[in-house]
Amino acid sequence: MQRDQNEPFDQDEGDEALSKSEIKREMLALQTLGERLTRLNPQQWEAFHFSAQMLEALRESLRIKSHIALRRHYRRLGKLLREEDADLVRRLFERMDNAHMQDVKHFHRLERWRDRLLSEGDSAVEQLLDEYPNLDRQHLRQLLRTAAKEQQQGKSPTAARKLFKYLKEMAVD
Repeated sequence: MQRDQNEPFDQDEGDEALSKSEIKREMLALQTLGERLTRLNPQQWEAFHFSAQMLEALRESLRIKSHIALRRHYRRLGKLLREEDADLVRRLFERMDNAHMQDVKHFHRLERWRDRLLSEGDSAVEQLLDEYPNLDRQHLRQLLRTAAKEQQQGKSPTAARKLFKYLKEMAVD
């Protein structure tokens, strides 16, 4: 059924259809997902359970060197992602991003403990041992003494690095 040009547009028809802007935003979002996928290791692609065609397109992206060709390829990946479960891809990326943020937060907590131990000395050691009784008090103090000595002599902070590594190995959060 064709609509007469003078006849008003029926709102019911327009409610179901997406606007051109919404379609474009969705395609750009899928292209961005495709671009992020190309930055992952090929082993990580298996977690997404893609079709053979999508996996082949992702493998092809490894061979492309030209910036313009990569842009064109991202558009192709976006089109292929329309046929895949894009919500699953988004959820997996959110999970990976969250895990990365947790790792970064853990790293910063370790750095703060190390800096605090180096600046406050025994009082910080006692607080750390109260929270983490599995740490070796003697080894911890030895690392702190060596780090302080290195700092006074202007040497590279080898002991401070060892202290950080020890805290990391003992899973101090």
